[in-house]
Amino acid sequence: MTETADDLSAPLGRDTPRRKRRLRLPFTGLQVIAVLLLLFLATFAGFAIFNKDPLGGEPITRVAIREQKAAEDKPATAAPENSGHETKAAPKQAAPGDQKTVTIIDGSSGARHDVMIGSGGEAADKGDPAAAAPAIMSGVDQRLLEKSRYGMIPVAAADLKPFTVYAAEADRAKAAKTPIVAIVIGGLGVGAAKTADAIMKLPGAVTLAFTPYGADPGKLAERARAQHHEIFLQIPMEPYDFPDNDPGPQTLLTSLSTDQNMDRLYWHLSRMQGYAGLANFMGARFIATDAAVQPIVREAAKRGLGFFDDGSSPRSVAPQAAASQAMPFGKGDIAIDAVPTGAEIDRALNKLESIARERGVAIGTASALPVSIERLGTWIKTLPDRGVLLVPLTTAMLKSKSS
Repeated sequence: MTETADDLSAPLGRDTPRRKRRLRLPFTGLQVIAVLLLLFLATFAGFAIFNKDPLGGEPITRVAIREQKAAEDKPATAAPENSGHETKAAPKQAAPGDQKTVTIIDGSSGARHDVMIGSGGEAADKGDPAAAAPAIMSGVDQRLLEKSRYGMIPVAAADLKPFTVYAAEADRAKAAKTPIVAIVIGGLGVGAAKTADAIMKLPGAVTLAFTPYGADPGKLAERARAQHHEIFLQIPMEPYDFPDNDPGPQTLLTSLSTDQNMDRLYWHLSRMQGYAGLANFMGARFIATDAAVQPIVREAAKRGLGFFDDGSSPRSVAPQAAASQAMPFGKGDIAIDAVPTGAEIDRALNKLESIARERGVAIGTASALPVSIERLGTWIKTLPDRGVLLVPLTTAMLKSKSS
């Protein structure tokens, strides 16, 4: 009504100034924010529902894998048509980029050891079969091998057992009536130089124990067997101060289930062949836990292997577990180079000899330190003159079992 009156009273020929209308927004500020928030949530929900990411938002690491140049240059060959046979790809060998470097930390000394493991270690973590299983060593009886998801592992066959087939030769008739000593050098396979020293500078009657680590522990173990050493495989087991003191990848742990530890055991068993038995690598907590040890010892017995306890854990239940399986067993009496000086090593060797004369058999353990190898070499040469016989570990285990 007011607007009409203004038009009638306005002078002719002039535009009537119109009152500006205030623009009214359909939403308040809070309503706009709410709408934008709903749109954002709808967009996010749609992405989560329709996105095909199989990792489902898990954190991931992308690693660029470089193929070897030779593989790139080699043209692909088609499978022959109508051959009637399935064509299988050759196993891929681990390239340098596929290897993993890990640091093993000794919690007591703080010493660090960098070791490399092949892709098999990562495969075990991921639950996939190993892409490059270790090659079968020469001189290994194929009848004593069984295929696993990680490679070939030992198995008993009929009357054949790895313990007897891979035991080093010894004069067991003489050993039965003579004081005997056995020496086990452990921690081999990590550090090719010190491993080679143990192989070449010590007589074949000295038993060599290999860890499953290193760039190619199987090749070093093969070399040891060529020099007439019998070999044992050391299985990394949980110490009391784990993880400050870490034996390495795939360590058997008391916190894992039996199936999980068995899977890790199979990975270790596949790293090489030709060993007569298993030994603990560290493992003071694990080897003192009956529920954890029993399945491992039982599996070793089933596969025709012996078991050696290095004697580092006074609460070990391995002797009872092995006795329940009626399997070959041995336990270390003295760590020869616990104090790695020439004088202390000589003192430990004299004590080991005294134990042999008292009990008939004694077993000493050592590492491949230069001073240890040097003092052992000198001591071993004097044993025949003193009426003591150096024998492989398997011979000492059999004499202990029969006595």
